[in-house]
Amino acid sequence: MEYDTFEKIATYFENKISFQAKVFSLLKDKDWHCRECEGKQIGSGQYAGGGGIQGLERGTKSRWGLVIEESKRHCTICNKITKQDRLTGAVKSSNAASGIPPKLIQRVLEIYNYTDVMEERQRPKHELVVDHRVPMERWESAEDKNDSEMSISDIHKKFQLLKKDDGGNHNLLKSRSCEKCIKTGFRGYPFGIKYWYEGTEKWPENLSEKDENGCIGCGWYDLDKWRSSLNLLLKNKVV
Repeated sequence: MEYDTFEKIATYFENKISFQAKVFSLLKDKDWHCRECEGKQIGSGQYAGGGGIQGLERGTKSRWGLVIEESKRHCTICNKITKQDRLTGAVKSSNAASGIPPKLIQRVLEIYNYTDVMEERQRPKHELVVDHRVPMERWESAEDKNDSEMSISDIHKKFQLLKKDDGGNHNLLKSRSCEKCIKTGFRGYPFGIKYWYEGTEKWPENLSEKDENGCIGCGWYDLDKWRSSLNLLLKNKVV
């Protein structure tokens, strides 16, 4: 990979004008930076997502990811305790998504009948997100190219449909839950219902944080199987 050191990555961003390049420019001095007040320099205090910090961390097919620390600290500029970020100068292997071809997106929508898995409601295309079951933060390497002719069984294994409309973004809710799981080692639970169809709330101690098997049993990983298993449990429960 061409850009595999911090210095090379700095060169990579040198002449770019993208939002991600602006975030890198803000953080490249490796000091702590307040999202609230210093984010104004790049026109947004909301740069933690894929277009900003997460994108820098994931890397791309040609660029390694960057190691970024997050902490709540006192900001000497706004004189408040705020979320702050710092580039460490370390790099890591890329775990970037390869993108989903429009033809494959259409096939996923049709296979799932345009129905979001969380609310079980049919929706127009623009209100649905094709979600990777395994969060990108747990990928060990960059994603292989997604074949437009991917088999139906592989589509079911890899993707589900989540809602994204004015009333809520379930993909974002899942991302936040997965991020918390990675940091704490405790798996998430949709709707506040502490149930896992396999395993327990604790991430299995015998598995690395990159092992997909640790996700199995979590509702966010497979909402349809989670709901079916929970309904079966309630049906068979002796009151």
